[in-house]
Amino acid sequence: MPPSAPARPALFALLFPVLFLGCKNLATVNVTVRDERTEMEKQVLGTYEELSEDLALVASVRGVDETGRVRVPPPESSGKKRALLAMQSREFNRDDIESFKKEGAAGENNQGLLTFFETEKTRADSKYKSFVQSKIEEENLDRTVLMRRVIEITPGRTERDLPDIQKIMASRNRDSAKPGEKIQLENGEWTAKSEKAGNR
Repeated sequence: MPPSAPARPALFALLFPVLFLGCKNLATVNVTVRDERTEMEKQVLGTYEELSEDLALVASVRGVDETGRVRVPPPESSGKKRALLAMQSREFNRDDIESFKKEGAAGENNQGLLTFFETEKTRADSKYKSFVQSKIEEENLDRTVLMRRVIEITPGRTERDLPDIQKIMASRNRDSAKPGEKIQLENGEWTAKSEKAGNR
């Protein structure tokens, strides 16, 4: 063994606290960022769940009560009305949107919205192309209303949080896309959803 070898344990003993503290600080930063992102994801998904429950409630309320009198719905804020109308519109357009995605005329982009793609069918039929584009535009407007609703009802959230909310929704949309459908990854690359769940 070289003469300097016995000094190595002492050197390691001196450096270990520095390395440990450095790693500990890095780990704390990463955990904090992940916790914040998880909290926002919970808020976004919680808002969507709440709106879905409200929509189901509105749909199930009868027009008259047991005595035959017209039942007056409870008052709602204009923001909530817009959000419920957006959810109703999305439900109404759901079959068309799924059909467009299946045939490749629409894809889930990395902003939580849909992107139009030209296909043989849209090239051959200008009326159909206009129909597809108008439905995609409606869907994107509805999605934007819902994302803004998350900001409206979540304490501490502002318009500056919209890009983060869009990323959360984009990730959710990629996860729920069916195999073969077009999805845009976070880095901007477009691909077809694979059979594996790992397309992020």
